[in-house]
Amino acid sequence: MLKAEQLTKRFGDHLALDHLDLTIESGEVYCLLGSNGAGKSTTINIFLGFIPASSGRALIDDLEVSVNNHATRNLVAYIPEVVNLYPTLTGLENLAFFSGLAGFRYSRAEMAAFTDTAGLQPEALDKRVSSYSKGMRQKVGIAIALAKQARALFLDEPTSGLDPHASNEFAQIITRLSGQGVSTLMATHDLLMAKNLGHRIGIMHQGRLQQELRSDAVSYAELTDRYLSTVNQPV
Repeated sequence: MLKAEQLTKRFGDHLALDHLDLTIESGEVYCLLGSNGAGKSTTINIFLGFIPASSGRALIDDLEVSVNNHATRNLVAYIPEVVNLYPTLTGLENLAFFSGLAGFRYSRAEMAAFTDTAGLQPEALDKRVSSYSKGMRQKVGIAIALAKQARALFLDEPTSGLDPHASNEFAQIITRLSGQGVSTLMATHDLLMAKNLGHRIGIMHQGRLQQELRSDAVSYAELTDRYLSTVNQPV
């Protein structure tokens, strides 16, 4: 579903992403670990078509990604650390607006079904988003992804700042979407979340994918050791 082929990105003299090769299958949750500047967000931004690659290719469902490529953008949804919603609109109004931008029109009942799947409380639907917690905003982001019928999710530190209960709810939703065939690429600093949620885990350092592990084949302690030994390599 998602493929990077020798994907490389330079910002001037800085090599942010160095010949990344990566394949994520349908329904797979892939977690990218790495310190700040490792190349995680750069990878996601290229897949989303926000920035161009310097060389190599990013493909979604065998379609090559390029900047402002509507064919691939219609296949994906993006949930960043802070979901940007219109604070003066309600949760339901935000959902209607953003799904409408993607060309979808839904009844109130259909939109309420999306928010219910995303775990947003029914009593919150008609409240302004300015009153929402961060976890509630993330749930609206998931509902928008559901309404877009996205086949791939890109998550950039989505659980940062969430309390344990909200993080657990978020992980359960991603697991359900995985069961429906949605592919997920998640950049995170949360090793425990990566271990519990991901099918595979990649550890990036200095723009390169240094290690790749199956989460069911490594303990949390071993994952921690491998992560620390990778990110503490000299520059």
